[in-house]
Amino acid sequence: MRMREGLALKMVRGSIRCKWVSVFVLLLACSSHGGADTAVEDGTLVNGDFETPPSGGFASDGGISDSPDSIPGWKTNGTVELVEAGQKQGGMILIVPQGEHAVRLGNDAEISQELKVEKGSLYSVTFSAARTCAQLESLNVSIPPASQNIDLQTLYSVQGSDTYAAAFQVEEDDVRVVFRNPGMEDDPTCGPIIDDIAVKKLFVPDKPKDNAVVNGDFEEGPWMFRNESLGVLLPTNLDEETSSLPGWIVESNRAVRYIDSYHFTVPEGKRAIELLSGKEGIISQMVETKPNNPYRLTFSLGHAGDACKQPLAVMAFAGDQAENIHYTPNSNSTFQTEGVNFTAKAERTRVAFYSVYYNTRTDDMSSLCGPVVDDVRVELSGSIKVGGLGLGLVLVLGFQLLLIALI
Repeated sequence: MRMREGLALKMVRGSIRCKWVSVFVLLLACSSHGGADTAVEDGTLVNGDFETPPSGGFASDGGISDSPDSIPGWKTNGTVELVEAGQKQGGMILIVPQGEHAVRLGNDAEISQELKVEKGSLYSVTFSAARTCAQLESLNVSIPPASQNIDLQTLYSVQGSDTYAAAFQVEEDDVRVVFRNPGMEDDPTCGPIIDDIAVKKLFVPDKPKDNAVVNGDFEEGPWMFRNESLGVLLPTNLDEETSSLPGWIVESNRAVRYIDSYHFTVPEGKRAIELLSGKEGIISQMVETKPNNPYRLTFSLGHAGDACKQPLAVMAFAGDQAENIHYTPNSNSTFQTEGVNFTAKAERTRVAFYSVYYNTRTDDMSSLCGPVVDDVRVELSGSIKVGGLGLGLVLVLGFQLLLIALI
């Protein structure tokens, strides 16, 4: 009897021990796959649209934050104001890019949010911004120690706001994304309005075996909101290592537009580039080549389907060659395939594009637009392959004829 009771007690203890082990394993799994230690997911940040109400609710006329934690999900410093759609300041109606609420940054004011990321990775931050009453407005976006100043003087659309992207190589697992107004105005409440803040981890695509261009189809790029009908502006960025468009840089003063197939006509895949502002909007890439070998640069040239006024044309550069190419599609297509032949002079060759004209939309006569470039390729010229093969055939046939003659 006592043996049976002892055996039963051991079985109960073993069962309890198994349950505790199971609970411990479950908790360990949860902590490693979710919670505070998980890297931020692609998409909108916590309260990135500023639609989560403060503890006291939204004020009828927005309201200036009175403590660093007054806006859910964010830390504030300086004059930071929650604004709402339709709110007026003097005779001006403030622009809220999306939804009902956004934040405005006063003189030297900032908002920030802590992020868990993957150390050494490249992240792109997408956000919408609008000007208010300051004469020279700009926005500093940073993941310290790296930062980028974005000029808001050029308005690319008549909607009053534009969506931008900036990329950063993170040096730690825990970082802080910061938006700061570097301006100093007489009216301390003047400053940019920001909204719809999102993040995306970027990957540099592998270079295809038969194409020297990296990300030539532009499929890898910043986060894009499905309801964002104006695309994402990529401002000046001369560092190819920290570009929101991996492989490419924006060389010029003005931005280029990253567009998607949900709102625009795209020649190939889901993404493409629309060139804006003439010579002030240039994208380029240094591709690997073999000196003294002939190559051919090919690309798709198209119309975004956004009522852009024609004519449309691009200046395409490949090494020391440059060609002015006009968009002249046939009735069955919205894009055409073009090319530029060149001979490589070095182990790296620059390919680049800009819009020949300054184009605007015909429906509002103000929003900037331009030609679309997609599916960029740089390959050894076909003459090398075909010519080499032809020479080989000639030699073989000549040798055979010689043998026949000797026999």
